[in-house]
This record gives sequence, C-alpha cells and structure tokens, in this order.
Amino acid sequence: MRQIAAILGLAVLACTAPALAQSDWPTRTITIEVGYSAGGPTDVLARLLAEDIGNTLGRAVVVDNKVGANAVIATEYVEHAEPDGYTILMNTISHNVNPLLQPGRVKYDPIKNFTPISQVAVLPQIIVVAGNSPYNTLGDLVKKAQSAPGVVTYGSAGVGGSAHLASALLEDRARIKLNHIPFKGNGPALIEVMSGRVDFMFYPMVGIVDYVGSGKVRVLAVTTAKRHPDYPTVPTTAELGYPGFEDYAQPIGFIGPANLPAAIVEKFDKAVAAALQKPALQARLKGLGADVIHRGPVAYRAWLAQDRGRWEQLIRTANIKAE
Repeated sequence: MRQIAAILGLAVLACTAPALAQSDWPTRTITIEVGYSAGGPTDVLARLLAEDIGNTLGRAVVVDNKVGANAVIATEYVEHAEPDGYTILMNTISHNVNPLLQPGRVKYDPIKNFTPISQVAVLPQIIVVAGNSPYNTLGDLVKKAQSAPGVVTYGSAGVGGSAHLASALLEDRARIKLNHIPFKGNGPALIEVMSGRVDFMFYPMVGIVDYVGSGKVRVLAVTTAKRHPDYPTVPTTAELGYPGFEDYAQPIGFIGPANLPAAIVEKFDKAVAAALQKPALQARLKGLGADVIHRGPVAYRAWLAQDRGRWEQLIRTANIKAE
C-alpha cells in the first residue's frame, strides 16, 4: 500500500508541477527575439517595451537580435523554442508575409505554429530620400522611374518587409519598375539612402525624426489617411494619387511558440497592457511615430488572420515576387 501511495503521490506531483511552474512564471530572464538589426524601428520599440514589461513582471527582459532573411531566422528560432514563456518574438508584417512570398522555403503557419500574445502598435510609413537628393517630390521620383525603368533604387529590411511591399504597391499603382536593394534591417538601408547610394525607401515613423530635423533625409510623402501632425506640410500618398497605403501599416506585436500556456500568455499580455497605459510610455512611443494599438491574445489572433488575407490579396494582385 505504501508503494501505491508513493506512486500516486508522484503522479499528482507530475500533474501539478507544470501548473505550479506557470503560476510562478517568470523565475528567470525573458528574451525577446528581434529579427532585425539593432537601431532599427523594431529593435527600438522592443527595447523600450522590454524595460517596462520587465519591471512589471519582476524579472529582466532582454532583447536579442537574430538578424537575417527578413526575420525568418528569429521567427523559426522562436517556433522551435520551448513553450515556457522565456522566448518571445516581436513580430512584424514579415510574420504573415514570409510564408506567402517564399512557400518553398518558409514552412511555418503564422497562426497555427505560434501563440499570439499582444499587439502593441502599428507603424505608419514615410517615403524618404537623402537630404541632397535630386528628387524633391514623389512626382519627381515617379517621373524618373517612368522614363528609366529599373534605374531608381529603393532600400528595405529584406524581401517581404514593409518597405519592400510598400514599394511594390507603389510600382503597381504608379505603373513603374523600380530596383529593390534589400538589407539586413531598416537601419542599414536608411544609412545607404542618406548617403545617396540608394534613391529612397519607405521607412516606419520610428527613430527618424532627428534625421529629418538635421536635413539628412527629406520626406516626400506619408502613408497615413490624413496628414501626420509631425509632418503637417508633407502630403499623403492618397493626396498624390496613390490611395490605400494606410491599410498596409506595419504591425508590431508579441507572439510565442505554439502551445504557450494560457496563464503565461495572460500574464505577459497584462504586463504589455500595463506598459501601454502609462502616459510617459505612450508619449515616448508616439514621439517615435508609433500609433499605439493594444489587442489581447484572442483579438490579436483574429487580427493576424485578417491581416494574412489582406497581404495575400495584395501579393497576388500586385504580382509581388520573392527575389
């Protein structure tokens, strides 16, 4: 009887251990994986939020940059991580787009193979050129591309990134052919634009205001539905004859591996929501150009599914190809 009782006791402990681990979570450092280079928009937001989330959870939250393949490397790393809440991905537009553009290489399902946790913001984009660029307006750039197909270059954080897709949408709407130059992050791409070695790029409204103020870059257009208060004299893409760009703003959120326990998801999302409700953090995010939009795990899962359908339609109608 003692042996039976011991066996039953061990069975009970085995069943309750995972639940106890979830209730005690976190007990060590949490890592947020970012698929882009340090200093880029996604990295800046991740580091800003990590500190506040860590303070709420009572554990350090660090950012790790696993750069390459338009965030596929970081995404697949998180996909195969243990679903214990210590490895989280800050996802962007590429999460949904990579499997659509590269079905032969990218095998993950953006919904089924992950656990959506929180959406935190969207990043409207601006079209930027170097401060001494010969293109003073978007019309100038389009005219050049019309007269010399494939000559005008644009930078991006990689195939399938927001800058790539926005430029492909511009190609479709303006009926022009551009030359795509992908980089390992928006930061490196912006450096090449500022140098004049790359003609232009669509850049999220994060961490660029100082470059605009110093004259290192010039803003040709914003992709918001109305003129942006940070750039009141800059026309929208819709004003310039290219409507619809506001529907394709860059989403920013947190996702984990599949089967991440609901208790951990809820705890992390609550920490995110608490951070986003703080006026000081809201001001910092807005100052960086981010539009704060919080969605919890259920709403974010539904939104990601809708977003995937939107991108699938655009990729098909604009005939966007992986390069």
